[in-house]
Amino acid sequence: MSNLTVKEVEKLTKAGAPGLTGDGGGLYFKVGSTGGSSWIYRYKIAGKARDMGLGKYPDISLAEARLLAADARKLKATGHDPLDVRDAQRAEQRRQIEQLKSFQNLATEHHKAHSGTWSEKWRKGWLRKLELYAYPVIGKLSADEIETAHLLKVLQPIWSSKTRTADEVRGQIEQILDAAKAHGLRKGENPARWRGHLENLLSKAEKKKARIRIHFPAMKWQDIPALMSKLKQNNSRDSWATRLLILTGARSHMIRFAEWREFDLQAGIWSLSAERMKARKAFDIPLPEEAIELIKTMPHIDDSPYLFPGQGKTGVMATNAMRSLLHTLGHQEITRHGFRSSFRDWSTECTNFSREVCELALAHDERSQTESAYSRSDFLGKRRILMQEWAKYATSEPDQALPDPQLETPT
Repeated sequence: MSNLTVKEVEKLTKAGAPGLTGDGGGLYFKVGSTGGSSWIYRYKIAGKARDMGLGKYPDISLAEARLLAADARKLKATGHDPLDVRDAQRAEQRRQIEQLKSFQNLATEHHKAHSGTWSEKWRKGWLRKLELYAYPVIGKLSADEIETAHLLKVLQPIWSSKTRTADEVRGQIEQILDAAKAHGLRKGENPARWRGHLENLLSKAEKKKARIRIHFPAMKWQDIPALMSKLKQNNSRDSWATRLLILTGARSHMIRFAEWREFDLQAGIWSLSAERMKARKAFDIPLPEEAIELIKTMPHIDDSPYLFPGQGKTGVMATNAMRSLLHTLGHQEITRHGFRSSFRDWSTECTNFSREVCELALAHDERSQTESAYSRSDFLGKRRILMQEWAKYATSEPDQALPDPQLETPT
């Protein structure tokens, strides 16, 4: 039978006298020596007295404490120790939380969050590489448990035989652990970091050999104006996308998933978030006048957030749409990525801009960690001038598109 009332509990709390006051059925209201108050359920198992804390007052009211005590009595009546049952439940909750924080689950969540802008091939291969090489070693570990020794155990077996794949896996692990740190799931340095860390433990020569760039079939820069002239006569979504691809030096997936909100036409800037970039670092592309005018003429289609919407799952134009257009125009040998090479060759042969500026125009930052610490500029002003000269050349009349090798580097 219950003895306490709400007013009596409040009175006991206000008085602050240490001690236990029974409510009946093993439930007690406890006032501690420091004045704090809580609920206790007292019972015996196998002749041994046990005290089970039910929570602090007023977080747990009198009515709630009685319900908790009743649940405990039911467990005791069936031969179970209420404290043992609660400890087991808490252990299982901790296990489930740790499982949710496991590297494999974090990788799955990262994949869901970012893969929407990836190519189908990269999206499938991204998880597959982790399944083959990372999960057997670190899949079940929580983010804060993963150390350099684990990374070496993942990478060393494939560093010499499959260096490119190993380096891609390393980069994936680095991204996932960076995200885990942002979520407060780990502290300290990222053990998957290359510069200043793993580069001292794994062969640089193997990495350099494996990272030799794949050269995509590219159109000669001298032929770009003629192609742009053809594209201008084709008033289609695929043509607009291809022209913008050439004018900006962007990657095809950056164009396909371009959103209206990323463009500030007044400032002449296309701002891409870190999630949209291959290097996972936010990047601004200066828009030449020709690109701005092109975008202004393009319609907003079906209220889509994308410049180039499509009917598939991604909501954007098909992966091969631009390539199919190039094939229709008689350029079966040319790839979309190759236009970046066309631009790069033109910038080397026809301008005096530094290699650093030309590479950054393609979002290639080849500066070392030390160099980046002292040179943090993204050379936006110089890149703007460079891209404007490129656009001017690319949109010139084919028979007048002779390069000017005396273009001066701006000061």
